[in-house]
This record gives sequence, structure tokens and C-alpha cells, in this order.
Amino acid sequence: MSAVILQVGQCGNQLGLDWCELLTKSCAKKDGNWYCDRYFYSAQFEYVLPAEHFAAFSSPFGTREGRLALVCVDSEPKVLNRARQLVRSEKLLESNVVQGKGGRGGNWAYGYHGNSGEESNGLLQQAMEALRKEAERRSYYGGTVLLHSLSGGTGSGLGSRLCEEIRAEFPAGHILTASVVPHRSGESPLQHYNSLLGLAALHRSADGMLLFHNDQSLSSSGVPAPGRSGFCNGLPQGSLSPMNVHIASCMAGLLLPVRSLTPSSGLSLGAEPWELIRSLCPMPAAKLLHTTQACSSEKLTWDRLASITLQAVPKLSPAGKPYSSRAVLAVARGDGENSFIVSNVLPKLKRGHRCVPWNPFPIDCWTDPCNEMNASCNSQLLTVCSNHSSVSSLLSHVVQRCQEMIGAQAYLHWYQRYGVEVQDFRQSMDTLLNVIEEYETQMQT
Repeated sequence: MSAVILQVGQCGNQLGLDWCELLTKSCAKKDGNWYCDRYFYSAQFEYVLPAEHFAAFSSPFGTREGRLALVCVDSEPKVLNRARQLVRSEKLLESNVVQGKGGRGGNWAYGYHGNSGEESNGLLQQAMEALRKEAERRSYYGGTVLLHSLSGGTGSGLGSRLCEEIRAEFPAGHILTASVVPHRSGESPLQHYNSLLGLAALHRSADGMLLFHNDQSLSSSGVPAPGRSGFCNGLPQGSLSPMNVHIASCMAGLLLPVRSLTPSSGLSLGAEPWELIRSLCPMPAAKLLHTTQACSSEKLTWDRLASITLQAVPKLSPAGKPYSSRAVLAVARGDGENSFIVSNVLPKLKRGHRCVPWNPFPIDCWTDPCNEMNASCNSQLLTVCSNHSSVSSLLSHVVQRCQEMIGAQAYLHWYQRYGVEVQDFRQSMDTLLNVIEEYETQMQT
């Protein structure tokens, strides 16, 4: 891939390292080259040959040495123990593991600003230096994919700050985030403040935001029956938590190389993340993305899998207004018979997502003959990502809870201690209210 993966905070590192485990589980190094179930990665030349059909794809590794192109950042050392195992196995550079000496107390302000006179700025500078060097190692740097949570101090606060620094350092590069949204209540007394400040900051810096709701991931993370919406049964188990498996499966469905985007030369730049942004975020005012997935180890029709993904798409707002989508991307893996395009699935997805009439090309699709998530010849994986107006419900909930907490003067002194005042909260609420208005206007068309 042409991306550098930046994982920040406990949630971001757990998810990112589980994602790396998924990518590297079946890989082995021999004579300086990486051999995987599907890919051969040359250490001398930056290309990958799939074992079955000999077209070159991008590798999950980003350098000639075959190391993972990721940077692991956290304010506490213990979270990064698994990352150090990758260092010992020569899959990750030691300089790409950036750690602090103490946590951020679940406080966005502490993560973003740090303490005056402490090593927080040093943590920020170390992370940027590691990312800068990783970008320079690549023959083509397209941008950064940030993995993090919106509820914590490091993932939300430091993650927001890093996005701003990356935007300033690489103005032509893309930024795509995989942001884990906390449960509606119960995770932390500060989760709504953190989500508010994080969403507003990322809206200013990122080009696209894949939102994965903990509540929805939990309901989708049980081991599914064949065809049920959820993660593919062929995904590696073990250390992966069920929710991380679901999110990693969705990320793999969207971001792993596909034949559709491979040029006739057979050499792919791994631009799937940036093509996703191009397809789904035609306007910068609306960039929050919803993902559903269905898979089967049996031979189901693509129409059946599409129906399963549509079951997980919210239909009506709390006020009873139908939701709609600005754009939809469908990625079909395991399409060995090239049946997806002719299966009449795309019109069904267009109707099911209620695509807006003003977008002349609201549906995009990618296909690949193989499903990397399951080696079975009958395995199919359909991942559907949409710029869906149901996100307005999340934003409204966050703004409402923050207004109530500010009205009660709850926990404000914890943020003022690190430089965030009430005016900053109000500016962030204004940002989210503008996004809500953008999506609600979409629902009226």
C-alpha cells in the first residue's frame, strides 16, 4: 500500500497490531523476500506477484527490507509490548515505536496540548519524525491512515494533533482515519467531550473518516452463520478481540489491493485508500463514512449478500425522516466468475441507500477474483461503505450531551488545566452543528 499506517493510543495500537497480525499471519521471509499465501514480495524491487495469476499488487509491507510501514505511538509503554515483538522479528523498525512515560488520563486536552514543561511535545516530535522517515522510504507516498479511538486522551487528543501536523507537513498527502466511536454511554465520564473535540479537529484536518461504532461492532462481532453480516469466518482468531476482528475485516475489505484498480502494467501503487476518498467524499463538508459487510464461505448470490449489508444500514432518523447517501462504494472479493457487475446488485444498493438525486454517479464498485480473508474457493466478501446521513444522529447525541455537561459545569476544570476553555467547546459544537445541517439538508433532497 502507498499509505503509512499511524496507530495512536491503546485502542489504535490494539486494532492496528491486530490488523498487522491479519496481514502477516501467513507470511514468511526467505532469502530476503517475503512469501505469503497469495503474494510474493521482492526485497530487491518494490513489487508483489500473486501466486495464482501473476499480476503485481501492492504489498502489506512498505520498504525494500519487507518491514511494515506503520508507526506505533502511545503515551504508556505497556501498550506497545506487542509492537516490540514485531521489532524483534524484524517486521518493524525500532524507531517506529514511539512511547511516552505516562498516560493522558482519558483527557483530550492533555493528549492534544500536554503539560507545560513535560515530554509531551517530545512525543509529538518523535512521532512526526518517525512518520516523516517512513514516508521518505516509500517509492510513492500517498498519505496516512490513522487508527485511533475518539474516547481516550492519547488516541483522541494526540491523534487530532498529529493529524494537524501531518496536514501541515504533507499538504498534498491524503489523510484517512479509522476512528472507533465509543458506546453511547458508560465508557468514560469524559467520552462525550473527547468525541466532540476529536470529531471537530479531525473534520478540519482529515479527508475522510471511517467511523466504527463500538455498539454496532459489538453486535456484529459474534461468530456469524454463513452469510450473516459480520466478519469472515476465515479471519485469523486467537489474540484478536471480536470487535477488532470485525473492524479489521471491514478495513481489509476496503483497503487491500483489488484487481479493478490495477493498471494494465500489472503494477499497483496501492492507492485504494485514496480512491475510496475520491469516490465517497465528493464534498469536503461531509466526509463521515459508514461501513457494512457480509461474507459467506458458501456460494451465495451477490444479491443475497447485498441484502444482508442493507439490513445494517439505518433507515429513519429519530424524527422519522429517511436517511440518504451521497455516495456508495461496494467492494466484492471472491468474484472469480466476474458475476458481480451483471448481478443487478448496484441498482439494489442505490435504492437501499437512497442515493441523492444530484450525484450523477453515486455508486462505485471494485472487484477482485480472490478473497484474502478466506482461502476457500467459494468464499465471498462484500464490503459496502457509504457517505450516509445517519451520522447526524451520532453528532446530535454528542452535541446534546456536551451542552448538558457544560451547562452543569461538569469536568470543565480538567480541560481548563491543559488549555481548553469553554469557548473551545462551543467552537467545536458549532463545527459539528454545521456538519449536522449539511447532512440534514441532504435528507431533504
